[in-house]
Amino acid sequence: MVRIAVLVSGGGTNLQALIDAQSRGELKNGRIAAVLSSRPDAYALERAARAGIPGYVVARKDFASNREMTIALVDKLRELNIGLVVLAGFLHILTGEMVAAFPNAILNVHPALIPSFCGAGYYGLHVHEAALAYGVKLTGATVHFVNEEPDGGPIVLQKAVEILEGDTPEVLQRRVMEQAEWHILPQAVSLFCEGRLRVEGRIVHIL
Repeated sequence: MVRIAVLVSGGGTNLQALIDAQSRGELKNGRIAAVLSSRPDAYALERAARAGIPGYVVARKDFASNREMTIALVDKLRELNIGLVVLAGFLHILTGEMVAAFPNAILNVHPALIPSFCGAGYYGLHVHEAALAYGVKLTGATVHFVNEEPDGGPIVLQKAVEILEGDTPEVLQRRVMEQAEWHILPQAVSLFCEGRLRVEGRIVHIL
């Protein structure tokens, strides 16, 4: 059984999708063992507590740099014997120590079809604002492995979502979550825990 840690910074909607999938028995050979938050007031910690999942705070404000915070996170994850790290609305850039400690064992969900609208500065509503401003007809979500390049790791799963006339960034954000993120993130986590993902360079093979 793979022990999963979910890293959060805010409301935890993707965490909730994982908790719900776990309760339905859809995280095969995996279990959410811990939720780690960069903010002590993150609502995601309440979601974890309601589900009986231990929550921990590794607050960004307590560290002089992202690197110091990353090292503290790695130490905690190792202490908890974590086998898979999931970034679910974690709003800080992790430094190389995390990737070195968990090679091809960190998953992130991004609210666009990478390589569109991704990388530095593309997070939250900014992603959807950019998609609408560009005029694309399809957007979606991507689950990818994390490497040292923001949103640059090998792609595991993607799901497209249609953009509709009159969409606002907020409306589009909700549709992308409901139709894409909340489906492909639990799927990718389960595939990892089942040992069904093999990475060759940029390509992820699903076995």
